[in-house]
Parts: sequence; C-alpha cells; structure tokens
Amino acid sequence: MTTAATDAATDNLAALESEAIHIFREVAGEFDRPVILFSGGKDSTLLLHLAIKAFWPAPVPFPLLHVDTGHNFDEVIAFRDHVVEKYGLRLIVANVQDWIDDGRLTERPDGTRNPLQTQPLLDTITEHKFDAVFGGGRRDEERARAKERIFSLRNAFGQWDPRRQRPELWNLYNGRHRPGEHVRVFPLSNWTEADVWNYIAREKVELPSIYYAHQRKVYKRDGMWLTEGPWGGPRDGEEVKELTVRYRTVGDGSCTGAVESTASTVEEVIAEVMASRLTERGATRADDRLSEAAMEDRKREGYF
Repeated sequence: MTTAATDAATDNLAALESEAIHIFREVAGEFDRPVILFSGGKDSTLLLHLAIKAFWPAPVPFPLLHVDTGHNFDEVIAFRDHVVEKYGLRLIVANVQDWIDDGRLTERPDGTRNPLQTQPLLDTITEHKFDAVFGGGRRDEERARAKERIFSLRNAFGQWDPRRQRPELWNLYNGRHRPGEHVRVFPLSNWTEADVWNYIAREKVELPSIYYAHQRKVYKRDGMWLTEGPWGGPRDGEEVKELTVRYRTVGDGSCTGAVESTASTVEEVIAEVMASRLTERGATRADDRLSEAAMEDRKREGYF
C-alpha cells in the first residue's frame, strides 16, 4: 500500500471512529436507559471497544445484553465472559432456552434458534425499560440493513416501520419516541468488513480465537462448512472432514458456517477480506437464506 493510500485509510478510520464515539455520547445525553447488545462477535466487540473509548476514564455507563440461543460456540461464550470480567461490566443474559422451557417459544423443526431470538430480546427490553439499544449492524452486510438509519425507531411492539424513520442530515439524530417505544442505534452503520478488520489491527482489539485459522471437524451442507454441536450434526451422506477453517461471523452454531482459510493473523485476514466478493453474512449465514426477504422479515418483527 502506498503512503497516500495508507494516509487515506488512516483518515477514514479516524473519521469512522469519531462518528461512532459521537453517537455513543449523543445517546448517553439523550436517553435514560441505553443498553449494548453484546454477543462476543467481532462487531459487538468493536462496538464495546468504541464505547470504552467514548467514556474513558469513566466506566461504560450502559449494561450489556446477550440473547443466548444456547447454540453458541464455546470459544465465543468464554471470550464474552472474559471481556465482561476484564472491564467490570454488567451483563444481562436472556437465554432462549428459558422461553422454550416455559412454553413462550417452540423449537423449530430445523433446529436453528436464531429466529427465536426476537421474543427474548423484546421481552428483555420491555422488562428493563431500555429506551436505546446499541447494535453492531453495518449497511454493507445485507440488503435489509443497507437502508437502515443510525437511529432506528421501533414501536411499542419492537417493530420497524419504514414510514416512521427520520432523515439524518448533518449528523443530527432524532431520538424522540413515545412511552413504550425504543430506538435501535447502529454506530457502525458506515463501516465495512474491511474497515472493521483494519481498525482491529490498528487498535489491537482482542477477538475470539475462532476468527483465525484453526483445525475443526466440519461437514458441508448447502455449500457451507458446518460443525457438530448441541444443535445437531451431519445427516446421512454428509461426510465429516477435519479442515483448516476460520469464522467470518459468529452466531447460532446450527446456521453459521466456517470458511476454509489459513489466515492466522489480523494482516492475513485483512488480505482475505479484501479479496472476497461476498459479505460475511452472505457467505456463511444459513439463516439469511431461509427466504429472499428473511432479514427484512426479522427486522420488521423486531430482531435488529
């Protein structure tokens, strides 16, 4: 990379960081009970890193919320707990299994629990009266997210209505909402996957080990390398292989695929991302393939 290109990339990251920090401080001044959605994945970890920078040396003034499907990767849960302990944060966990046990939710025939996260999320927001909910969504990830605002108003049922979204001119954000409503806030909206990894490299942000190349037993289904776990395993005819893989995104293990990769450092991951023609969700998330409008439907229901 030339000096001019390096300088431009540095300026871009500085501008993105400044925008995100401004958004965190704006929410802190405008809302009463914000919360940060935190799964231990790279985007939510970056979100937390920016929140820490926004309020340092004071502690982060918001709790964290994780909607735990019970089908998460062990490495990610261990990392989540490590980060919470390291920074002395308050973590609220909404376990999908609790909703299944008491009958509020029913297991899906396909075994995936990602679509089941919506009700626990909305119930927990209501229970704690959160009025602003930070998420790590980015516009480059998927079409439904591409048209999302940074401040996204949700009605009393947690649902997204395109007719009620506000214009956002000159970095002015309108957080007005009625009692019972809340606002989803996306400070990473203008970041790309490459921006995320370049910033992780610059700031030396710690991530779960599964984002880097490692050996894992996997089997191929619908063009993706899945791994066996509490969510199930290979079907008849699906051969298990031990490959060198890594994860570009992490979520419910039943629908999150690995990619074959030897990228074991941040720099190698960046080179891989720059050469990719598919976003991480498009390449490795089966839940986004349930229908053409799968993510759009889940957004309307209140998932993100």
